[in-house]
Amino acid sequence: MHVKNRTSIIVIAVVILLGAFIAWAGSQNGATLGAIPLFALVVAIAFIIQWIVYIHAQLNRTEKYFDLTGSITYTSISLFLLFAVPDLSTRSLILGLMVMTWALRLGPFLFLRIRKDGGDSRFDELKKTPIRFFNVWNIQGLWVTFTASAAWIGMTSADQEPIGWLFFVGAALWLVGFTIEVTADMQKRIWRRKPENKGRYITSGLWAWSRHPNYFGEITLWLGIALIALPNLSGWQYIGLLSPVFVVILLTRISGIPLLEKQGEERWGDEEGYRDYVARTPTLIPLPPRRSPQR
Repeated sequence: MHVKNRTSIIVIAVVILLGAFIAWAGSQNGATLGAIPLFALVVAIAFIIQWIVYIHAQLNRTEKYFDLTGSITYTSISLFLLFAVPDLSTRSLILGLMVMTWALRLGPFLFLRIRKDGGDSRFDELKKTPIRFFNVWNIQGLWVTFTASAAWIGMTSADQEPIGWLFFVGAALWLVGFTIEVTADMQKRIWRRKPENKGRYITSGLWAWSRHPNYFGEITLWLGIALIALPNLSGWQYIGLLSPVFVVILLTRISGIPLLEKQGEERWGDEEGYRDYVARTPTLIPLPPRRSPQR
């Protein structure tokens, strides 16, 4: 067996086991649908959706619906829980609506971008090997589960606490993060429409304060969701607090910033203007640009 295929099989098994553990831990002291824990059920659904869409993706050798599938998974499961959770509390209603609002905005945005670009270069090699291509869909199931775990565990918890100050702190963080993410994406989309900016890097708007303001917004909004859900969690359910930690690690260490920074270095690393932009602009947290180094 090819080494890469063997590695993919191991990763698939590890991802499924991690998903199963999160499903078990988050289901403790949680609501049930019949005899089935609600949180465990939606984790299973999150993975199954990816596996089903993968079949179409593999047959057509396309990643076109990858991001849209993630968005649909977040949205459909959150909507399902809004109807399936017994005695839905205001906190749970807000958690569900926040996840749905974020997913309904981001998923179509990424889908339209891929359709315009004609594809996503990250998948060029992966599509050539069915098991490696399946691996990324399987990992997306874990990504959805980890990211939404705080919200979904909070929604399905048997302990539905009254709204307090932590709710308003979390809601403020979510609103700030969502606004930053939407604004950053909009500014970049408008900037890219100008022919003279094709193949260039943006340095205006929020992008003058941070090289990745959209990621800062996403991290902030998921931290807000975790704070809103926190009062409903207990025991093993605290695993949901890994949600914002997972988002931070994913965006700053794995698939977000490292990949884009590498691409930036490859494309513009020899340009003095780009080197100056990198030197004076924070990587993630928006701050007033530093002065250019004296020459």
